[in-house]
Amino acid sequence: MPLVAAAVCPHPPLIVPELAGAAAPELDDLRAAADAAVARLLAADPEAILLLGAGPATERFGSADHGSLRPFGLDRHVRLWKVNCAGSDRLPLSLTIGAWLVNRSGTELPRLARAVATDAAPAECAALGAELVAEADGRTALLVLGDGSACRGVKAPGYDDPRAPAYDEGVAAALASADVEALLGLDPVLSAELKAAGRAPWQVLAGAARAAGGDWRGDVSYHRAPYGVAYFVANWEKV
Repeated sequence: MPLVAAAVCPHPPLIVPELAGAAAPELDDLRAAADAAVARLLAADPEAILLLGAGPATERFGSADHGSLRPFGLDRHVRLWKVNCAGSDRLPLSLTIGAWLVNRSGTELPRLARAVATDAAPAECAALGAELVAEADGRTALLVLGDGSACRGVKAPGYDDPRAPAYDEGVAAALASADVEALLGLDPVLSAELKAAGRAPWQVLAGAARAAGGDWRGDVSYHRAPYGVAYFVANWEKV
């Protein structure tokens, strides 16, 4: 099967130490967990890495495209893979941080990227996952970028919502057990109300794993909510 492994990471801009400044040590454990998840992804011996994250629309990006951290106060471009005049500054935040994480690993593997619309319906997400598997040329590893609820406390971006902890626990359990149906069952309306940016990408992951077939084993290495936003780091591997 072309899909050989998957990893899930969050995409907070503050994971970039230069952006976090003096607060950078606060996310050292998240940074380390994400680096380890990418290393495990590469250990599956893929021939290419496909980055997947939420964006304004469902679209694909070229290998020379890049993202920018300028909107967050750091004048830096983050390349997806190759650098040439054909690329443009068009990666959404999720894929910009994903590219930053992959670049930290030092791998020279080819990188592709796809965005799924933040408001895509579960069936659309599942279909996109199946499409990604069908299009894969050779052994492909999937890096999925997405945050959990942003409503964990009165200082959270979405303020406090008593439904958020249960939602996040459900996501963590689904990622830990590679539960495709549980992820596909996430409610888009509730997810939007809780500002969970990862809902659509996680459902694409579920669709891809289902289309790839076989048994999958999940492992969650990070599940916390610094700054009132739930972050998950997980790996899915073929049994």
